[in-house]
Amino acid sequence: MKITFLGTGTSQGIPMIGCDCSVCGSNDPRDQRLRSSILIEWDDCRVVVDTGPDFRYQMLRAGVKRLDAVLYTHEHTDHVAGLDDVRAFNYFQKGSMPLYASDHTEEDLRTRFGYAFGDYPGVPSIHFERLADEPFEIKGHRIVPISVMHRDLQTYGFRFDDFTYITDANHIAPQAQKKIKGSKAMVLNALRYEPHYSHFTLDEALQQVESIGVERAYFTHISHQLGRHADVERGLPEFAHLAHDGLELQF
Repeated sequence: MKITFLGTGTSQGIPMIGCDCSVCGSNDPRDQRLRSSILIEWDDCRVVVDTGPDFRYQMLRAGVKRLDAVLYTHEHTDHVAGLDDVRAFNYFQKGSMPLYASDHTEEDLRTRFGYAFGDYPGVPSIHFERLADEPFEIKGHRIVPISVMHRDLQTYGFRFDDFTYITDANHIAPQAQKKIKGSKAMVLNALRYEPHYSHFTLDEALQQVESIGVERAYFTHISHQLGRHADVERGLPEFAHLAHDGLELQF
């Protein structure tokens, strides 16, 4: 199984429009972050978690020519806005794209992309698979949804074999932590140092990983407020790293 980080930035990405801070002006490619998403690849299957505003470019940059499903964490714009670009996969694969989403995410997507459910040529061909708390399979690969809280919004993380991915969260209940235990690696959002009403800070993310007992941690959904990649990375413990766009992990 191969994991590719398609984007590791927060909702506005890095560089942020109009900002001239040292992070947004950095020449380090690791400081250039599209909106958060990952690609999971097995020999016979490829799935993406979220289709943010950068989805089209992320697919082109990663050279993805086939996609079997989209998994949605939640309905916020930075995680869903690129849905229309599944049309290319519809065209070449000659089929509808399954979208795994919670009931509230499905409701939101049906409103935002209402035209996709009408009788009009060229619209995305999509259908929903209900996401709940029970494991499910795509082409024989087991995926475990993990329910977490993003302030007052329920969102989903996912466990793929020994790898767990969670973004946009500020609370992981004990029952959810049990589903993560045993993972060899975990991804968690770490927005900045200062407290935030709906995201983990870097220190809070580190505490979560240590509490759960995962061997390796990678942090994502990063804002320019966290600082330059190289500077932050130097201050992390050995088991933890900042993820960056294009980072690949093999399991």
